[in-house]
Amino acid sequence: MRQALASALAVLVVAAGFIYWIAADLGPRPNFEPYVKPAAAEEMSYLRATYSPLHFRPAIEKAGDEQCLDCHREVLEDKVRKASPAGVQAEAMRAWYQQTPTYAGDQDTFHRRHLVTPLAKQLMNLRCNTCHQGHDPREEAQGASADSAPQSDAGFTLRKQANPETTCLKCHGQYPWQLMGMPGPWEEHKDAFGNNCLTCHAALRTKRHEVTYLNAAAIEEAGQSGADSCYGCHGGRAWYRISYPYARTPWPDMPAEVPDWAKDRPTRSEARFLKQTTGKP
Repeated sequence: MRQALASALAVLVVAAGFIYWIAADLGPRPNFEPYVKPAAAEEMSYLRATYSPLHFRPAIEKAGDEQCLDCHREVLEDKVRKASPAGVQAEAMRAWYQQTPTYAGDQDTFHRRHLVTPLAKQLMNLRCNTCHQGHDPREEAQGASADSAPQSDAGFTLRKQANPETTCLKCHGQYPWQLMGMPGPWEEHKDAFGNNCLTCHAALRTKRHEVTYLNAAAIEEAGQSGADSCYGCHGGRAWYRISYPYARTPWPDMPAEVPDWAKDRPTRSEARFLKQTTGKP
């Protein structure tokens, strides 16, 4: 009998100790952090992405390419087809931009030709917001509503996401041979000048290309070897029937008399394209 009571008492003590041990482990701890289920990442809707502040001023003026390409990476990743739907091989044809001697390589897409091809990296310094300065996705025509761009806003181009008059035309306008007093187009008379723009421009309008979207030093170096690099952006790849009215930046020994065609020209490039210079004290 005594042995049975002793055994029962021992079992009771062990059970009580076990229960106390479990209860002590369940108590609150100083560093206890309750589990919280993480909230699901909110997927940006198309409407919210369309009206992102990066698509409007002033945010777009300071946006970096990495911010733009976060959503628009396809402009660099997409490539041209190896063959047309009719079966014509791309390598067997030459696109219009391949006709100029300065272009090297296979056919490529519009944005890649302006951002990542060898010529673009050598002579240009284009950024997404060089051309894209924001637009109203709801109204793509002036005066379409009470709060849209007014009809008088010449900086807003009908149904375009860039203003070609202030961007594309800079490098895709006609060669203005009439203003230069030449007898005809450059292609017809380049041999008379040794096919070298510096025959005249070594002393004329020597303050040039000093803008953020161009590599001025590389352009000047390329121009030493001939006119092909110069003509490529000054008539050789013309999309339009007019030329761009470049700023007539003063240069050393510039004549005091201003020709009639230049009287309405600005004397410096747009402020957003000017290179920031820090003078030493």
